[in-house]
Amino acid sequence: MSTEWIPGPEQAGLADAVARLRAEGVELVEMSFVDNAGNVRVKAVPLDRLPAAARFGVGASPCFETFTFDDVMALGRYLGGPDGDLRLVPDLDRLVRLAALPGWAWAPADKFTQDGSRFVACQRAFAARQVQAAADVGLTVLAAFEHEWALGAADTDEFVPVLTGPAYGQVRLEATADYARELVSALREQGLEVQQFHPEYALGQVELSVAATDPLGAADDALLVRHTVRAVSRRHGWRASFAPCLVPGGAGSGGHLHLSVHGAEGNLFADGSGRYGLHPAGEAFLAGVLRELPALVAIGAGNPASFLRLEPSRWAGVWQVWGREAREAALRLITGTTGTQQWAANAEVKCFDATANPYLAVGAVLAAGLAGMREELRLPQEISGDPAALTDDERTAAGVRRLPTNAAVAAAALEESEVLADALGKELHDAICTVRRAEADRFADADPAELAALTRWRW
Repeated sequence: MSTEWIPGPEQAGLADAVARLRAEGVELVEMSFVDNAGNVRVKAVPLDRLPAAARFGVGASPCFETFTFDDVMALGRYLGGPDGDLRLVPDLDRLVRLAALPGWAWAPADKFTQDGSRFVACQRAFAARQVQAAADVGLTVLAAFEHEWALGAADTDEFVPVLTGPAYGQVRLEATADYARELVSALREQGLEVQQFHPEYALGQVELSVAATDPLGAADDALLVRHTVRAVSRRHGWRASFAPCLVPGGAGSGGHLHLSVHGAEGNLFADGSGRYGLHPAGEAFLAGVLRELPALVAIGAGNPASFLRLEPSRWAGVWQVWGREAREAALRLITGTTGTQQWAANAEVKCFDATANPYLAVGAVLAAGLAGMREELRLPQEISGDPAALTDDERTAAGVRRLPTNAAVAAAALEESEVLADALGKELHDAICTVRRAEADRFADADPAELAALTRWRW
């Protein structure tokens, strides 16, 4: 991914791609980007206009950089307001026919200015920079998001679950058997490798995971998976929601991020001399992520409704601690079974949800981990069990701290993070803080039912 885009001849092979898509019945191409509130924004062109879009880009206002989740424009120090224009340039390497939306294809877009330079606050470029920063020190990172969503009735804005039966139960699987088969087939047609599908715990909830890839690709995959889920759900007469909370007081849906870090010695989370096979560099990476978790919450789960899900004793990862297979910890180490460690060992950031911009999520976690490696940080004592069962004094003695409990505290933590401010750059960092502060201020007095209703069908 270049730092400059100079309008020029059509990219090699584009004419063949257009001819192939036309033969497959494609008439329109959607180009998407994700704003700092986690909303996916789109522009679309007829297939015949794709070469022009690839050559000159498609116009988009930079005002979206400071839009809140409910489409209210805030104003930051550097970005926001009605002026200016950007060019959205589709990444043709990810161009794909949408199997569940006949006649459509999709590609993620990068943001450039009108003079051809990279837009300073392009979230996808931020993720790519962090991938390159890892590569510059000899590291390869693999990542994937878990996808949890709830299926509700399509004829109401309330949430009426269409599935009943026990959590993880066969009864739920039977009710979604045809749906799951069609969904997995559509994802496979789009080049994604599905690793698992199963009913989940919350009302009407199911989960799907795809194979890990490079972090930028993982963020692209997250958009494509959710897009496909919503389309297939509509075809079955259902409505899919990835929102963190549909019914206050109950379990919600997360968007956990899994990643592994590989160097010359292999997986840095396996076969090392440290705890559970961690290499020193791998431990330092995780320690960096652990240190920045309060600020990372603002990026990965900073919506006001996210904190309806972030409650203790729900496996939501609300504690700034780590542990092997510790499902109440925000940072969970997964070592894999005997014989699989080199390819299976990974870490899971459990506090994230699908309100996050996935490009910001993967980029920020990488930046935090790389800072930990530069500083040769070490992990504290791990935890086991549920920290909520400890007294306040016991938690203090064990160094167990609660992550931010509301959007304002999370925004303040991000504002104060020197590591993330430096990695994001002043413009992008300020834009994210602006959005999160504006949402926190406007919804400070909203009750849980109001927040759930406002966000229920936005993701």
